[in-house]
Amino acid sequence: MGDSSMGALVPTVKPPEPAGSSSEAVTAPPPPPPHLEPAPELQAEVAAAAAAAETTVSEVDKDLLCPICMQIIKDAFLTACGHSFCYMCIVTHLKNKNDCPCCGHFLTTNHLYPNFLLNKGQKARGIFLRKTSARQTAKTATPFEHLRQALQQGIDWCILVHYSYDYVNMSSPEWPHYIRVNFGDLLQLRLQGCEVSVKELDSLMSLLVEKKRKMEQEEAETNMQILLDFLLRLRKQKLEELNEVLELELKSFQQLHFSSFKLRIGTLPSGSASVFLKRYTGKNLIQTDLQYIKEDINAVERHRIDLYRSRERYSVKLRILAEDPIATKAWPSLMDKHSGAIISSVHSTQGWMGSGSSLNKKADVKAQVSPHGLQRKDAYSGSDSHVTQSGQAIARKRRVHAQFNDLQDCYLQKRRHWVRQQLKQEERDTNPTREGYHAGLEDFQSVLSSFTQYSRLRVIAELRHGDLFHSANIVSSIEFDRDDELFATAGVSRRIKVFEFYSVVNEPADVHCPVVEMSTRSKLSCLSWNKYTKSHIASSDYEGIVTVWDVTTRQSVMEYEEHEKRAWSVDFSRTEPSMLVSGSDDCKVKIWCTRQEASVLNIDMKANICSVKYNPGSSIYVAVGSADHHIHYYDLRNISQPVHVFSGHRKAVSYVKFLSNTELASASTDSTLRLWDVKENMPVRTFKGHTNEKNFVGLTVNSAYIACGSETNEVFAYHKAISKPAAWHRFGSSDMDDSDDDAGSYFISAVCWKSDSPTILTANSQGTIKVLVLAA
Repeated sequence: MGDSSMGALVPTVKPPEPAGSSSEAVTAPPPPPPHLEPAPELQAEVAAAAAAAETTVSEVDKDLLCPICMQIIKDAFLTACGHSFCYMCIVTHLKNKNDCPCCGHFLTTNHLYPNFLLNKGQKARGIFLRKTSARQTAKTATPFEHLRQALQQGIDWCILVHYSYDYVNMSSPEWPHYIRVNFGDLLQLRLQGCEVSVKELDSLMSLLVEKKRKMEQEEAETNMQILLDFLLRLRKQKLEELNEVLELELKSFQQLHFSSFKLRIGTLPSGSASVFLKRYTGKNLIQTDLQYIKEDINAVERHRIDLYRSRERYSVKLRILAEDPIATKAWPSLMDKHSGAIISSVHSTQGWMGSGSSLNKKADVKAQVSPHGLQRKDAYSGSDSHVTQSGQAIARKRRVHAQFNDLQDCYLQKRRHWVRQQLKQEERDTNPTREGYHAGLEDFQSVLSSFTQYSRLRVIAELRHGDLFHSANIVSSIEFDRDDELFATAGVSRRIKVFEFYSVVNEPADVHCPVVEMSTRSKLSCLSWNKYTKSHIASSDYEGIVTVWDVTTRQSVMEYEEHEKRAWSVDFSRTEPSMLVSGSDDCKVKIWCTRQEASVLNIDMKANICSVKYNPGSSIYVAVGSADHHIHYYDLRNISQPVHVFSGHRKAVSYVKFLSNTELASASTDSTLRLWDVKENMPVRTFKGHTNEKNFVGLTVNSAYIACGSETNEVFAYHKAISKPAAWHRFGSSDMDDSDDDAGSYFISAVCWKSDSPTILTANSQGTIKVLVLAA
């Protein structure tokens, strides 16, 4: 352990290797998609175009108009013959003709390229126009009018409303996950001598609520469009599969000289009967899937029409609110209830991943309500309300195409599962869903929305964990406290350090001082915060000691020394905060109670214990990851044998974590993660992409995503419904000391999600800690 870059190795058990067995090659992760940025040689031209765009504000330049729709170009794309169009306009045109609308030159979608120059110039011109308008009104407008104008123009807010009304920098990673309200301006109104009536404030808040609903509406339309595109592509693929099966059947009939389609299986040649039955079963399955897809396409189309009608009502209401502050009361509550029902269904499908996005950023696509599309002016903004696809929406669709096979399997699995559930519960009342909207489709839409929302991990803060007096800086464990306000780190430096999360994120400093620091006698392997007592945290160390600390007094509350060898894992129970479990190299799992000094239960096993975890919904179930390649799931009321043993990993199980009461994730040194259903006692999915053959690289989960480290010094995030990585981040060479010859041996050593958010803490074996956030 003297080498600072060498971490603790996962215990292994060497079973006799069966003849002919060979290790499978680890699939390398796919390269990240290239970002659409202008080439370096175009930077000067882009800057010049942006400056030129500011020189005129009186009329729209004809060069900014799309020759097809004669509107200002949106998402400009350049053809090989040198003409620029809206992306959707030219793509729609090329579906019918393969020529340029301007010059007639032969043209296909392969000859289209993003026009960065025009897009950049339009953006700069728009900013200039807004600033000019703001300067003109600033001379005469009151603070109250400034605030109303900001609401109407959709200007971003800079005050975070969550547990308090503290000021937060706009660069903070947390601001996209809450409703941001500029209460600073509201407070300044009275300070500047501007008296505001209750009715005026009420109208402002009503306008804010309506704009929030409109953004949710557009987010829902985006998700509906992506879902519809997926279903249409899946239907096309299934029809092709059905045609192939029918052609094979026809050939079989011709080869066997059947005079009719009346089949007598007993008269077929040997082996032909089973082949035919398989094809016949496959055909029936495809036809059933096509029926599901048809029903879902019709349901999505109906729901898109409802969303469009609701959007029209929002637009009219926003216009009335903008023109007449008192008109808020004139709107009947019936419309609010009807509109709220439509949007609330969108929130139920998005989960925690969709909640922040739907509140804080406008959708990139406005869905069509029919295949022909409806082109109509928005009553409030005056912008075109037919489908406009921005770069972000296009990127989301590309992610669907890239992982189409996995998404297809996920859709069909959920659709068939819910059909079986309905058959079982026909005589019982089930949870109501939208009329004509199947529960399986509802479930899949939540997966599709959350999966396509993010594609990369972005760094928002960084700190160094090491110090001058300790060369060994490996962070073995990193954990958030009960309220996600503090996080603690521990490792081979024999110290527990506690940091304030928001200070690390908001203060621009590479080195942050911990608010609490506690020294230990031995190297630390694991940490676990108490889910009830905020100040209590448990640790396990290399001497087998399990300690409960009080971070306010910096003193140990309890010490348990029954383990005979290194203790790898410790975990507090969520439902019974006085209980904790630990696992050790002495092949024993011990249950402890903070109210007594000796262990409560002792489970003897045959192999080293690498990880232990309580089920979050019960204090009687414990999952144990072992070096014998298995996960043992115990009911503590009967420890004579496990409830179930999950098999599938080919090497030691280094981590186990619960996503929910029924979902369990595991990590192994066979470079895979696995998802298990502990209720049905069955495997769900295997995740591949990272590299893990000998070290503890960390595992963390939330309701939708699983993240782990890699021995390539990368962090990988997987959506629980997709087997390939959804996003990843590499601790690059800039993090390493140029004089370090061993930089290539660093690896990720600990990871931890911030609950109910896309923010994740990561640490590597060099002692570098990064705060990452999932981004589009």
